Amino acid sequence: MKAAIYNPYLDTLGGGERYSMAFAGVLAKKGFRVDVQWKDSEIKEKLEERFGIKLEGINFVTDIKRGDGYDICFWVSDGSIPLLRARKNFLHFQIPFKNINGKTILNKMKFYRIKTVICNSYFTKRHIDREYGVKSKVIYPPVSIDKIKPKKKENLIISVGRFSQLTQAKRQDVLVSAFKKLYNAGLKNWQLILAGGVEVGVDDYVEKLEENSKGYPIKFIISPSWKVLKDLYGKAKMFWSASGYNIDEKKEPEKVEHFGITVVEAMAAGTIPLIFDAGGHREIVSEGENGFLWINTKTLLRATQEIAKNKQLQVNLSKNALISSKVYEYERFEALVLEIL
Repeated sequence: MKAAIYNPYLDTLGGGERYSMAFAGVLAKKGFRVDVQWKDSEIKEKLEERFGIKLEGINFVTDIKRGDGYDICFWVSDGSIPLLRARKNFLHFQIPFKNINGKTILNKMKFYRIKTVICNSYFTKRHIDREYGVKSKVIYPPVSIDKIKPKKKENLIISVGRFSQLTQAKRQDVLVSAFKKLYNAGLKNWQLILAGGVEVGVDDYVEKLEENSKGYPIKFIISPSWKVLKDLYGKAKMFWSASGYNIDEKKEPEKVEHFGITVVEAMAAGTIPLIFDAGGHREIVSEGENGFLWINTKTLLRATQEIAKNKQLQVNLSKNALISSKVYEYERFEALVLEIL
């Protein structure tokens, strides 16, 4: 049995790319020979290092011919609908595309070749179903829950996400500004760490952030390994995210967080999430139960100060965050993928 995987964003090494490799892993475990289309075979080592996984039984080839000659094809859409040729075809949407004329006659014909349309969240699903006139299935991304453990907690706030000012900006600038206000207000014994990869062409963005952070306990970790990330998750008391900040998600849904894998990873370590109230974030965090959703920096700072000063609240939120993260374990993802196969 042969399976083909295509993801045009593979070298971004983000959550959607981890999703693709997890899908490939399920197929390989099931006995398929899995081919992933990518022009540079060195991508395999980069994926393994970034996500802390072993891609055993998975090959990287220059062309999967849109699934021609394969039993299964898993294809990540860039907004367009491909004419897939495998016996069973699965089209995956990571992004809630909107206003791209998805209901054309040609697209409808192409969908006849697709067994299941898969989305990474209900937020993405709502937009995809409306845009393309389909009934997609939600399979949440798998998170390596079993590999992330709480450690002795420190007065540390972390944020994990690409340093980007492009389509989906993580808005680390907002977090830096908020933390400076927090520090100036008297919370002196805390530290903020911002970790993530750097997109091509935004090097000056990181430099500006570093310049703006001088004199404050703010640290930047560029392109951290999985080992470093696990250590950060384990030690941190809180996780901040400003992804989607100041965006009208009804008009530009692609610019807010579609799910939020790093949020779940943090929760698996008992780290309390304080994340911007938009997109897929709402499917992860229950306000006041396992974390907080904030709508402006005032509410972010208020919640952060409350958690920092209330030890019992810390304990309760941390415990509930860890429990909530179990919903996204790999075994659930594997079962759902095998179900649609």
